[in-house]
Amino acid sequence: MNLVVVKRISYYPPSKGYAVLLEEISGNRSLPVMVDSRQAQAIALYLDEIKIPRPMTHDLIVSVLENMNGEVSRVMISRVSKGTFFAEIEISSSHSGEMIIDCRPSDAIAVALKTHTDIYISDEVMDSAGIEKFNMDGNVTDIVTAEDLSHEISEEVVLENLNEALEKAVGDEEYEVAARLRDRIKQLEKKSTS
Repeated sequence: MNLVVVKRISYYPPSKGYAVLLEEISGNRSLPVMVDSRQAQAIALYLDEIKIPRPMTHDLIVSVLENMNGEVSRVMISRVSKGTFFAEIEISSSHSGEMIIDCRPSDAIAVALKTHTDIYISDEVMDSAGIEKFNMDGNVTDIVTAEDLSHEISEEVVLENLNEALEKAVGDEEYEVAARLRDRIKQLEKKSTS
C-alpha cells in the first residue's frame, strides 16, 4: 500500500474534466484521478477546509457514521479495471465492527479529506497507473481551487452559501473564519463584475 496526499486539482482539457493528483508521501510517483466538475468542487472545498452552511453528500455520510458511533479508518484506491479506478472506504463501528464500502475514488477522497483520514493506493494500482513525478503529461493545466470551480457550478449558489456561512461565523463569534469568508466573497464578487 502507498500512502498518498492530494497534491492538487488541475483542469484536464482532453476530457474536459479535472485531474486530482495523488502523490506518494514516501516515493516519487503520483496518480491522477479524473473527476467531473461537481466532484472536483467537493474535493476542493474539503481540501481548502471551506465550511458551507448546508451539508453536502459527504457531510451527510460522515454525520450518519458519527451518529452510529462509527468512524472512517482509511480509504484506498484498491483496483483498476479497463481504465476505471475503484475505491473502498474502511469503516469501524462499535455496533458492527469493521466494514469495507465500495465507492468511487472521488467520494473516497472527499470523505478522507472531510474526516482527515489517510488515503492509500494499492500496489497494483500504483504499479499499473502511477506516473513518475518528473514525467507527467503536459496536458494538465494550472492548479484549480474551490474558487475556480465555483464558476462552473453556479456563482450565485456559491455566493449564497458563502454569505450564509459568513453570517453563521459572525453569529458564532468565529471572526477569523468570518474574515476569510468575507475576503473570498469579495474576490468572487469582484471577478463577476469584471
